[in-house]
Amino acid sequence: MKDMRVHVVGAGIAGLAAATALARRGATVTVSEQANALEAVGAGIQISPNGAAVLAALGLESQAARLGNRLGAVEMRDGPSGRPVLRLDLDAAGYDHPYRAFHRADLVGMLAEAATGAGAQIRLGHTIGPESPIPDDCDVTIGADGIRSALRARMFPQGTAGADEPAFTGNVAWRATVPLESYPAPMFDGAADHARLFMGPGRHLVCYPLRARGLLNIVAVEERRAWQAEGWMYPDAPENLRRAFVGMGAEVRALLDPVEIVHAWGLFRHPVPDIWHRGTCVLIGDAVHPTLPFMAQGGNLALEDAWVLSETLAKAPDVETAWRHFTAQRLARVRRAVAAAGRNARIYHLSPAPLRRALHAAMGLAGRIAPQAPLRRFDWLYREDVTGGKG
Repeated sequence: MKDMRVHVVGAGIAGLAAATALARRGATVTVSEQANALEAVGAGIQISPNGAAVLAALGLESQAARLGNRLGAVEMRDGPSGRPVLRLDLDAAGYDHPYRAFHRADLVGMLAEAATGAGAQIRLGHTIGPESPIPDDCDVTIGADGIRSALRARMFPQGTAGADEPAFTGNVAWRATVPLESYPAPMFDGAADHARLFMGPGRHLVCYPLRARGLLNIVAVEERRAWQAEGWMYPDAPENLRRAFVGMGAEVRALLDPVEIVHAWGLFRHPVPDIWHRGTCVLIGDAVHPTLPFMAQGGNLALEDAWVLSETLAKAPDVETAWRHFTAQRLARVRRAVAAAGRNARIYHLSPAPLRRALHAAMGLAGRIAPQAPLRRFDWLYREDVTGGKG
C-alpha cells in the first residue's frame, strides 16, 4: 500500500483507527476533522472484547489497560424496587480480551496518538460539507464523519439508494458524568468495577466508573412521544433528568442527586443500507450504520470496520473489489448487532408491573441454573475477532 493515498473524513474512533491501520500498512493517510481540537464530549464508552481485539492488534493494549478500567460484571436490577435480577459475570466468561470502560476523550486521544505515530496527518478545522466535491488528490476517501455524515449526504442525496432516513424511536437519553467522590465510599469502592443497569417502566439507567478520570458515567433513557433534534450536544436541566426517574428506587435517586451537568439527545433508528460505497469513497462506523446504545456497540463496530477495511484494501486487486469484499464481510454482522440493540430496549422498558416481575423472575432463575448461559447468547458478538488473533 506504499503508493496509496488515503483521505479519511472524521477524526473519531472509526476514522482514527482506520488511519492507524492503513498508515501502518504503508499508505499515505490524511485525516480531516471539522473540529478545531480533538475534544470528545465528557462521556464514557464501553469497549467489549470484540473491540478490544482491534485495539490489541493495533498495538494499544498497554495504553488501553492504563486508560480504561476493566468491567468485571453487569448487574441488572429492577429499577423501582432495586432488587437484583441477573448478574452477567464478564470475568468468568473467559474472553480472550477484556471488557473495559473508557472516557471517550481518552480513547480518542489514544487513537490519535497512534495514528500520528504511524505517520498519518490530522488536519483540524477542515470541513467537508454535503455540497463539497469529493477530494481528488487521493486514491480513496473514507467517510468516518459520524451520524450526521456530510460525506454520506454528498454520496447519497435524499431519494437515492443509500440515503439516510432516520426515524425517532420514542426514546430520549441523557448523559452525565459525576465525580466518584460525590458518592459515599461503599457505593464505588473500586474492589471490582461493575456496570449497573436499572430497568423500569418506560425507562432505564446504566452507570459505571471511569477510573482514569475519577468519574461515574451515567446514561439514562426515557420513552417519550416526540423529539425534534438528533445528536448529543444539547444541554438539559438536571432537574428534568431527576424528575423522569422519580419513580425509581432509592439507589437510582441517590445516583442522580449529585448530577450538575447533563446533555440530552433523541434516539433515532437508522436503516443499515445495502450500499456503503460509491466510486472511490466508502463509509464506515456511524456514518453508515449508527446503532442504538442498548448494546454499547457503536464504538466496537467502528473499530471492527476500521480493521476489516484496512485488510480488504491491502488484499484486493482494486478499490471496487475492496469495497465489495468489505461490505460483504460487515453487512450481516452489523445488522444483527443493530437488531439486538433494538430488542434490548423492549426488555429494559417493560411497563406492566406483573409482566416485568415475571420476566425478571425468569431471567433470575435462568441465571441461577446456568450462570453463563445469558452471556453465551452473545458469543457471536463478543467472541468475534476480526483481526484473526493478531493482537
